[in-house]
Amino acid sequence: MQQLKERIEKEGKVLPGNIIKVDGFLNHRVDTKLMQDIADEFARHFDLRQVNLILTAEASGIALAAICAHRWGKPMVFAKKAKSDNIEGGLYQSDIFSYTYKKKVTLLVSKEWIRPGDHVLIIDDFLANGEAIRGLCDIVASAGAALVGVGCAVEKGFQGGGDRLRAAGVNLQSLAIIESAEPGNIVFRD
Repeated sequence: MQQLKERIEKEGKVLPGNIIKVDGFLNHRVDTKLMQDIADEFARHFDLRQVNLILTAEASGIALAAICAHRWGKPMVFAKKAKSDNIEGGLYQSDIFSYTYKKKVTLLVSKEWIRPGDHVLIIDDFLANGEAIRGLCDIVASAGAALVGVGCAVEKGFQGGGDRLRAAGVNLQSLAIIESAEPGNIVFRD
């Protein structure tokens, strides 16, 4: 998606540790018009007639997933990273290693909100090592639901998470895949 790549080139920053900072428009300060355009682009990659649930992970994926869900008229659920007192009944859970926080995290979704027979599209803002997406895929499988695909706005292709997911048979569509990143020089995969 050219518009997204241009924003990354113009406003993105490469920080030490291969961190790509795009929080000025994607996952801290949110450009809702850009998010709507991303939703429209995802709609060209997936057959939304098959989808009855949008799933993402807390926290930075919520804005994009919510805008997509609203745009498409679908319900959206996000996996929590901590159990709260207001979750009743059973939970689906998956342990992942968070690249951002450098620690193990458990993704949790109430069995009330994802069920056997659901057709799930995972939407996320960013993919690095692919652990959050892998964890969400595990939750979909544990629920007996069908994974339609995964839409990711930005993928760090040089970390291999997306390639591993695709090799495992996941229908992953990333709109901007960064092949390499150094301060002042971000290169995209074609």
